[in-house]
Amino acid sequence: MPTYILASQSPRRQQLLAEMGISFSVQQADIDETPPADINVYEVPQLLAQKKAEKIASTQQEAIIIAADTVVIIDHVILNKPKDREDAKKMLQLLSGTMHEVVTGVCVHKNDAINIFSVITKVYFKPLSETVIDFYIDTYKPFDKAGAYGIQDWIGIIGIEKIEGDYYNVMGLPTAKLYDYL
Repeated sequence: MPTYILASQSPRRQQLLAEMGISFSVQQADIDETPPADINVYEVPQLLAQKKAEKIASTQQEAIIIAADTVVIIDHVILNKPKDREDAKKMLQLLSGTMHEVVTGVCVHKNDAINIFSVITKVYFKPLSETVIDFYIDTYKPFDKAGAYGIQDWIGIIGIEKIEGDYYNVMGLPTAKLYDYL
């Protein structure tokens, strides 16, 4: 039975991988997440996932390392995790009434074999009032989430009109594609 290591502290990724029936341990990969200035925004998640996997693999040669990175993209701009309440509010106002894309890059590293892929999901928010946005931020504190929201949270339940693609990708791990690969 192979040893799996998830290179992520994300509780959502841990939950999804466990629900896939995979036994794993968790190691955080502390890397510089600043992408090169000239990189295409759609390539950033794959690059960061690979850097995370390689960091863990440097000390865990026999394990299968699974690393992922998720970004929210609107108008070719990445919305990272908000710095504070005001930043979260600006992000949610930007997403309100629009379509954005959630891109998760995944890297599976075993020995010297590296497999990298990404999945894109389109998410459509209905218009969100300032009251709704303020309530969500104050109640759910989405400061650890790219784009300042979790699809599985209250705002996803009441605010998302539709998605095109993998729901679990928006949570941070494209489980169907990862399962097929593993």
